[in-house]
Amino acid sequence: MAAAEATRTVLVVDDEAPLREMLVCFFETKGYRARAAGGAEEALDLISQTPPQLVILDIRLPGMNGLDALKRIKKLDERLPVLLMTGYATVDSAVAAMKLGALDYIAKPIRLPELLRAVENAIAIRGAESGAAGALPGPAPPLSIEDLMGRGPEISRVYGLVGQVARTDLTVIVYGETGAGKSLVAGAIHGGSRRAGQRFVRVDCGAIPDTLIESELFGHERGAFTGAFRRNEGYFELANGGTLFLDEIANLSEAMMRKLLCALEDRRIYRVGGKEPIDVDIRVVAASNQNLEQLVEQGRFRRDLFHRLNEFVIEIPPLRKRRDDIPFLVERFVNLANAEFDKNVRGPSQETMRSLIEYGWPGNARELRNVIKRAVLLCDGVIRPEDLRAASVSCVPSTSLEVQTPDLDRALGNGEWSLKDITRECVRQIEQKVIGTILGQTHGNKSRAARILNVDYKTLYYKAKELGY
Repeated sequence: MAAAEATRTVLVVDDEAPLREMLVCFFETKGYRARAAGGAEEALDLISQTPPQLVILDIRLPGMNGLDALKRIKKLDERLPVLLMTGYATVDSAVAAMKLGALDYIAKPIRLPELLRAVENAIAIRGAESGAAGALPGPAPPLSIEDLMGRGPEISRVYGLVGQVARTDLTVIVYGETGAGKSLVAGAIHGGSRRAGQRFVRVDCGAIPDTLIESELFGHERGAFTGAFRRNEGYFELANGGTLFLDEIANLSEAMMRKLLCALEDRRIYRVGGKEPIDVDIRVVAASNQNLEQLVEQGRFRRDLFHRLNEFVIEIPPLRKRRDDIPFLVERFVNLANAEFDKNVRGPSQETMRSLIEYGWPGNARELRNVIKRAVLLCDGVIRPEDLRAASVSCVPSTSLEVQTPDLDRALGNGEWSLKDITRECVRQIEQKVIGTILGQTHGNKSRAARILNVDYKTLYYKAKELGY
């Protein structure tokens, strides 16, 4: 890894997979290279192999807890900045963390604007301490859509539309199935605009509870509600001068849609508990995996908000409709996984590539990335069908829910797997197969999939994200 790139690397350590994924995605939209670990031992291995510029560490982890992990991290690199986070914030644990060398202490639920400021400050401080003040490289220029998503005719068409609309201030709706690359397109629109030097702020409207969404978007004043101990800026203020990306906007409540419409019409917001208007200058890009016009006709999306957003539309084709891009993406994801795991996997065999091209990919490029990442970790030299089978049940042709269990004799004989481990892995594989099948039937529409599976939307949302869809 180049030195400049290393200075932009953040390692997120948390045992909650949805939170890890969300934070990694958030930092990637800010131009950082984000990696994740589910436990302290995994994090220490990653730090030993490729030191990041900063570690965001949960204080409550399975096995080794965050404070013990902090001690080990400081032995590896005393100057490596560590931000601790926890849902169980106490004065005692905060003092203990600071004494052990933590740079800051952040309480859950995490407020992304605050976290981003803390990370930027920490990296700036380390750069200044090392004598690099004023020379610390900022986020790398974003790669083009074709460099990220493929070189086929469908992506070239999307690339052309992005180039046309980026130079304007039009509000854009980006349509695409889950994992198709809506955030990449939104980032490219921002990167090609006159606002490129300002912030690109992504808000996942499906991941924020209804009770918090207004405060997250518009901010709040001190004392506005229980726990509001200080004034906080919302995403609108954070994005002032730049671009606000409202991902999965169809998940907003009716009341929130009305407030959002007022903010977009007036370019003015009110913090929760505040009476003074705040003017904002932002460009809005919205994304949805459902057709908003159809939702309007079904009475599930406000017509006035739809017409306010519908100034320009870009639709990203699903991966199954642009299979020519799959070999390009596989090569890209293999290279990324090789760099992360310090391996030298050459890529898939011809038979494996054929399976990858023939599979329907209901989770689109995100699912492909996760399958390749697991396969690279498991294989040596070349990715073969058995490596693919071990990495994912879904992309192995099958008409049943047969579960590929671990090699029990070897695993139990070596003490690698307990009964709990084997049960958990079998359940994970069945969930992956079922959710992948249903998402394939609904073309990635999570709302329809949740109704078919008789679970609430947020449960399916987090489960699908955890499984790579």
